[in-house]
Amino acid sequence: MILAHKIALDPNDVQETYFRKAAGTARFAYNWALSEWQRQYDAWKADPAGHTPSDAALRRQLNAIKRQEFPWMLAVTKNAPQMAIKNLGQAFKNFFAGISEYPKFKKKGQHDSFTLTNDQFTLKGKKIHIPKLGWVRMHEALRFVGKVLDGTISRTADRWFLSVTVEIPDPPHILRENQTVGGVDLGISAWATISTGEKFVGPKAYAAALKKLRQLSQHFSRQMEAATVRAGLKPGEPIPKGMHIPWSENMQKTQRRMARLHARIANIRADALHQLTTYLVDRFAVIAIEDLNVAGMLKNHKLARAIADMGFGEFRRQLEYKAAQRGKTVIVVSRWYPSSKTCSACGHRVPKMSLSVREWTCPECHTHHDRDINAAINLRKVAESSMGFSCPSVPA
Repeated sequence: MILAHKIALDPNDVQETYFRKAAGTARFAYNWALSEWQRQYDAWKADPAGHTPSDAALRRQLNAIKRQEFPWMLAVTKNAPQMAIKNLGQAFKNFFAGISEYPKFKKKGQHDSFTLTNDQFTLKGKKIHIPKLGWVRMHEALRFVGKVLDGTISRTADRWFLSVTVEIPDPPHILRENQTVGGVDLGISAWATISTGEKFVGPKAYAAALKKLRQLSQHFSRQMEAATVRAGLKPGEPIPKGMHIPWSENMQKTQRRMARLHARIANIRADALHQLTTYLVDRFAVIAIEDLNVAGMLKNHKLARAIADMGFGEFRRQLEYKAAQRGKTVIVVSRWYPSSKTCSACGHRVPKMSLSVREWTCPECHTHHDRDINAAINLRKVAESSMGFSCPSVPA
């Protein structure tokens, strides 16, 4: 099993400058390799007798020319450009496998990171040693014990982080007849509803910070308009392509404040997700969730912001890896299963039910249902049926 531990770093000014240089080198190498990949691929299509591009060939090509054409790359670790091109190769593999979109060029300020192989850094307590840099303080020691594979140093807002990938032994998977099974229904009004009747309300971090974000965004827009006027443009005139607008120090401060606020929103959401998923895998041995079509749900413009604020995709990712880590089981129920419209008491299915209906009474057995709790119970029954436990029959 492979896990990653993200740790905050506390670099001094010299170390932060090194990080920025290494991240810039990695970004340049990635963009150079992407451009060269496209050029070589076009040449191969014109002459199929040649060779198709590969990340290994591009790494060798960059090594052959960097001392003459890019000597500034030598100021940072060799891993920065090499691992960036290797990551590009993986991005193309994911694209051809249909997992991700076609790789895009990276922009400064949006992609500040570089990767180190396990032989290029040493961890000792709350410190990490990097060649050509020395020891850098970390906020905590590595939590996992196992084989360290690599480490990625990245910037979020104005802070730097180290993500260490560790390979640990797989836990034993033990299936017991009396293990507890829980169904979890995700929603907006109630973030997560468990088949036991418990409901969890999401932090809604983005909604809570929306007013402050709007204020900062409007403030930055006014500063940008003043900057365009100083650059010689008329108020409201679009900025010509390729024209550079110098940012004032106040604009940079506003941008950093927005970045820190976005990072805070992400941290609040991630903390709530970690607490909920850890609670679920510690309490239940088998957990049933619905295979939500998150991409399709986000197309509903009335609910898109609230859905994105809940982090449904991240919830499933965390739940699956934590369950695997503890030897638990996650069962994903088909998105077409009518968990909300099916009575959990008698199995009667209501033909239609709008989202506004939060409580309903079964016309057959007259059982009064809370929509979310009823859905969670039905998900639990599907899991019990699939695991072979004795339980009431679940409607097909």
